[in-house]
Amino acid sequence: MDRSFVIAHISDLHLDGSGRLLATIEALSAAIREAMADVADVPDRILLITGDLVDDPTPRALDEALAVIASFRQTGLFTDIQAVAGNHDVKRPSQRARRHDVYDHLHLPRTSKSIYYRQAGLDLVLLDSNSASISKLASGDIDENAYHALVADSARLSVELAGSMGSVGRADYAEPAENLVRVLALHHHPLPQATGEGKRFLGLPDEPLMYLAAPATFLEAATSLNVNLVLHGHRHVEGLTRYSIPDPRATSSDGDEAFWRTIYVLSCPSSTGQAGDDAGFNIVHFGPSSDAGETTYRFAIARYSRPRNDGAFRSLDSNLRDGVIKLPAGRDFSRDPAVQSMIEIGACRTLSRDQVAALVRRLLMRGAFYADGEASWASALYVYLVTSHAWADLASKFERSGRKHEVDALAAVTLLLRRLIAQSAAVLGIDDDQLDELRARRLVHRDDLQRELPGMPCTDIDVVAEARQRIQSLRDLDEQVKRLGLDLDLGGETSRQTQP
Repeated sequence: MDRSFVIAHISDLHLDGSGRLLATIEALSAAIREAMADVADVPDRILLITGDLVDDPTPRALDEALAVIASFRQTGLFTDIQAVAGNHDVKRPSQRARRHDVYDHLHLPRTSKSIYYRQAGLDLVLLDSNSASISKLASGDIDENAYHALVADSARLSVELAGSMGSVGRADYAEPAENLVRVLALHHHPLPQATGEGKRFLGLPDEPLMYLAAPATFLEAATSLNVNLVLHGHRHVEGLTRYSIPDPRATSSDGDEAFWRTIYVLSCPSSTGQAGDDAGFNIVHFGPSSDAGETTYRFAIARYSRPRNDGAFRSLDSNLRDGVIKLPAGRDFSRDPAVQSMIEIGACRTLSRDQVAALVRRLLMRGAFYADGEASWASALYVYLVTSHAWADLASKFERSGRKHEVDALAAVTLLLRRLIAQSAAVLGIDDDQLDELRARRLVHRDDLQRELPGMPCTDIDVVAEARQRIQSLRDLDEQVKRLGLDLDLGGETSRQTQP
């Protein structure tokens, strides 16, 4: 199953508890449903609200916000709903003004919060960009606690990506952090906008007062976190900005996207059209796209606007084909078959024989399991390592319902995979301690491992003899797989159906 997700992005509702905006909310909900008709079968469909849910955090306004969120949930359109606070939400709590603490009432993150969507491989980071306290109104700065949380997370991920922490780190990740799609949501915009030029504050352009006070610091942290997309609201205008810096890991600069580390910054207007502004919302769809037989991942962004909150929502980018902005994701987000298998196995309580057969085919019908399919010992070692982790999950889950000869066959394959791992490591000159460390790393990224491993076999190794031994192990593997009712011809010539 291809990884994909959809985010319906709304913002700046400015509910006041009077009920005057409920009809507007119903029209917004209907427009979102229509806009999402073609992606209604995507497994992860998230409604994201980037702040200013209320105009003033009074009990009536906050209760109305809860009711609106409940109404969105009851549509069945979304699998999850998340929100961050805006500057109107966090006006100073006051008993006299009957203002309440929005963080407690609406369950919003006070600093930062990360939600991991396993199937999509999405890490959605919610960041509070308000400097709110009892004595100080929100100013748009990232407060100290939120910044420290962001930096700490950045440092942890940097260590994890470097491989020095192995499997230690965030326990619920089902794949290497380098392969996650990272979307960051906050209220205030981190970059100056080229839209809304006519907006004024005290008779002067309001732009210098609106965006984050330290955008460079924010973007540096976001870049180190491998953030791909930033979603925000606040200024009630649409906007899309691309921020790119050279990728320190790039090996070529020949006009290739791989040279750049890019963050897209997408703004959402007031979705209820407050303060006389145009209403709007965004639909962000991340997923695979096939072009000339090659599959790549991209963001497809559809922006919708309703001028002065009058009439129906229409595509803001009708000049484009289908009204959709298609942006490259910046790197290869395709999953290793073993990683995808582990995610699917983890989602099942039990496995049927048909499921086991499909998983076995996916795991073993790869070049590294055929005589002429994988010339690089380092690449083969990577495949054997990730396959062994997925196979362990498969064997553990199927042993509860499988027949004895099937369970025995799975166990025999486990031992043969260990033999292939040990042989590949020996050819490359990897000692036992390093091999133990590699085996323990459940989340390993192919590119990171390739950088760590020797590129060539040791000079004193008889590569021809080792290749013959590997083929024999693969044929032994094939005999065990036949006990599962499959004939994959492992160790033979490369099948046309093999995967890389």
